[in-house]
Amino acid sequence: MTTNHSILNQTGHDGTTELVGWTLESEGRGTLTLILSCLATTALCTWIVIHPRVYRQKRHRLLHKAFLWLKTIIAPELIAVEAAQEWTQARRVIRDSAKATDGQLCTVQAFYVGMFGLRYRSSLGTKVLWPNQFIWLLNQDLLDWQQHREWGLRPESIKDKSNADTTVKIFALVQVAWFVAQSVMRTVHQLPLAPLETMTLSYIPLFVVAYGYWWLKPKDIETPSEIELPVMTSDQREKFDQLAIDNRWDDDDASGQESMRSVWTLTPRIFEKEAADNAYEQAKRRYHEARVLRDKHIVECREAECSNACHDLIPAPLRRKETILAHWDPELYHSKILWPLCCLVGISFPALHLLSWNSTFPTIVELWLWRASAIASIVAMLVFMQFEKIVVRWQDPLMLVKIVSPVIYLVTRVIMLAVVFAAFRAADPRIYETYVASTYWVHIL
Repeated sequence: MTTNHSILNQTGHDGTTELVGWTLESEGRGTLTLILSCLATTALCTWIVIHPRVYRQKRHRLLHKAFLWLKTIIAPELIAVEAAQEWTQARRVIRDSAKATDGQLCTVQAFYVGMFGLRYRSSLGTKVLWPNQFIWLLNQDLLDWQQHREWGLRPESIKDKSNADTTVKIFALVQVAWFVAQSVMRTVHQLPLAPLETMTLSYIPLFVVAYGYWWLKPKDIETPSEIELPVMTSDQREKFDQLAIDNRWDDDDASGQESMRSVWTLTPRIFEKEAADNAYEQAKRRYHEARVLRDKHIVECREAECSNACHDLIPAPLRRKETILAHWDPELYHSKILWPLCCLVGISFPALHLLSWNSTFPTIVELWLWRASAIASIVAMLVFMQFEKIVVRWQDPLMLVKIVSPVIYLVTRVIMLAVVFAAFRAADPRIYETYVASTYWVHIL
């Protein structure tokens, strides 16, 4: 008599369940079908949801998307948050340019500007036209909105360049809906889910959130639109150049798009530039106030032997390059509605892993490793999200907490990824059982 699975001389942590190893396909389902189903759903939830910025070079474009996919696999919350912040910026671009555009700028166009879709020609190549520069040009009447079709900003033109396939979207939604329905029906029939299925389910809410924010964002655009800058006075040009957020994506010198480091970097946003400018302005104010006090003291002192520190030269403030680990958009962080929702979404991924709290694992150690990792992930992510901006400053008394919390999260995520696959070496045989209504002849992908 042949068997479809290898029975192990091993029992589960409850001491009563006889565990099985690799299980072949049968009237129910086998190990390979279960794994492929989970991997297909995860791939759809992660790869298809990604909406990368515009890169001219195919190699950079593919590497950037691969990096986003890897980040989505390990920490899908970060992609959902990134989508929320990009949507918030798009809404801000629409709001801040409403007067100059008569409210005609739509979300698709705002997303396009924010993803490096517009570039302007320089003497050596092209540079990114940042959203705040775009808004400034419009509000200064240097760009005429009525000519936006000539800039490649017609919504229909953007959608034509976008590779967002409606068929693929529908296919992804069907696959996800099928997977969720199957998992619910197994629970209703009191059949356990494999830990890998629980992890796959955990991706789905974040997939929905990210796709919801990015639903109108153009996808996989290969070529940006190039425009000529209008004629400006020297003062206007100086102000325009100061508004540039970063030059790493400019391709008019070696520090721009030719740099592979730009592939791994998050897209800078307007609020980050404004925060840096405000910090610099405050430093300049403090510097001038200190200079006034110093000069006043020197005039009043008139004593050669005076050694007051006010006599020392005060260094002028510099724009320091900070190492920023995280920075929340103020519109999200200070919102009484969006911020609690962000926190809920942020911990949803590890929290849903707790559905496998009573699942059967090969050993009691792996069971508690799974439980502890899920709880630690929830706490670490929740702590990490409480800081509006995390800058590496070792004099900060909370610096250790700010650094350790994401490290704990990443370590526990890797642990859970390893445990879910290791669990198949000795699993509860009931994960391969099926109920009558679920013996589908088709398993998508």
